Amino acid sequence: MRAFLAWLYGAALALGGPGLFAVAALDSSFISLPQINDLLVVLMVVRNKALMPYYALMATAGSVAGCYVLYLIAERGGEAFLAKRLKRGHVDRALAIYRKRGVLALMVPALLPPPAPFKLFVLLAGVAEVRPLVFASSIAIARGLRYLVIGALAVRYGDFALELLQEHGRETALWVAVFIVAAGIAWWLLRRSSSARS
Repeated sequence: MRAFLAWLYGAALALGGPGLFAVAALDSSFISLPQINDLLVVLMVVRNKALMPYYALMATAGSVAGCYVLYLIAERGGEAFLAKRLKRGHVDRALAIYRKRGVLALMVPALLPPPAPFKLFVLLAGVAEVRPLVFASSIAIARGLRYLVIGALAVRYGDFALELLQEHGRETALWVAVFIVAAGIAWWLLRRSSSARS
């Protein structure tokens, strides 16, 4: 497995954006490749800072594509698959959260680093029959924000950002997620207060 990961990492770097798309799609579908997308985004951005938006876009598009594969599988019979692996009460509670909280039940896990069970939430979105456009746009927004912030850190801090991710990948990704969620809540509160005043 380690040899495969090393080959995949090297191939993605050689291909650039398309390689990043492919790795993100694999990671978001059937194969778990923890932290490899974040590392690839940072390394590619450090090599060519001007292409940061492109690399963030390719990682986001790959992630959406991989997640959509899982979503389609879950939509066509995922409830039986989940029922075999999870207690019925857990599935019912998760589905209730989707119906009550909508896209937030998908966007927050999309921001979190491993070992957050993001693929479980993707499968549950298919079972809950979240509309395809809502599903895809939720993943795109959450993952897009994550990769843009990581890319911006790489532009600002260069090799230090790469070292930070290599040594403290999960903690860094968690802080990025916390920052994005906090910024989103602050934006929502500001909009709410300004609309209340007007």
